[in-house]
Amino acid sequence: MMKVLKFYILYRLPIIAVLVALGVVAHIYDDPISAWICYILAFISILLYFMMGTMRLVQEAVSEGDVDQAMVYLKMIKFPRLLLKPIRAGYYMLQSNLSLASNDLSTAEESIRKSLKTKSSIVGDVKGTNLMQLGFIQLKKGNSKEARATLLEAVKAGIPDNDSLAAVYLQLSSLEIQRNQNRVGKEYFRRAKALKPKAAEIVDQLKQMEKHIARIPG
Repeated sequence: MMKVLKFYILYRLPIIAVLVALGVVAHIYDDPISAWICYILAFISILLYFMMGTMRLVQEAVSEGDVDQAMVYLKMIKFPRLLLKPIRAGYYMLQSNLSLASNDLSTAEESIRKSLKTKSSIVGDVKGTNLMQLGFIQLKKGNSKEARATLLEAVKAGIPDNDSLAAVYLQLSSLEIQRNQNRVGKEYFRRAKALKPKAAEIVDQLKQMEKHIARIPG
C-alpha cells in the first residue's frame, strides 16, 4: 500500500495528465459519468499536489535517517507558499533542520524564520520550538548576544519537552558564565539538572558542565 502511495505522490502530475486525457476520451465516447469521475480525481490530485506536496515522503525519509533522500523530496516542492499552513510550517522547520545538518546555516536561519511567521491553530503553538532552533543556529554562527536573547524568548514562549528545555538552559548557563554572570549561569545549570533529561547527549553535557561549574566562584 505504501509503495502505491509513494508512486502516486512522486508521479502525481503525470497521473493528473492521464486522468484528464481519460476524461476527454470518455466525453468523446459519450460517457459523461466516467469523464466527470476522471476530472474530479484530477482536480483532487491537483489540490493535493499544491497543498501537501511531497511532505509525507520527506517525513518518512527523516524518520529513517536518510537525510540526502529527504532533501531530494523536499526540493520537489516548488510552491511552498501554497502548502496548507500546518504543512507549510513543518516544511520550513524540516528545511531548517536539514540545512543545519549540512551546515548551511544561512538557509537554516532563513527557513526557521519563515516557519515562525507561519502560524497555525491546527498544529498548536510551536513558537518556542522554532525560537529554540533559531537560537541554536545563531550560536553556531557565533552570534552569542542574539542567541541569548532568542533562547530566553524561547523559554518564555514555552518548550514542550524536558530534554529540549534542559538543552536550552545548558546553553544559557554557558552564555551567562561567558559574560561573567556566574550566579545566573549556575542557576540555569540547576534548572537544567532539575529537569532530569534522558537524552544521552544532554546527560553527558550535564556531567561535563557540572565539573566546570564546580570550579567557578559565585
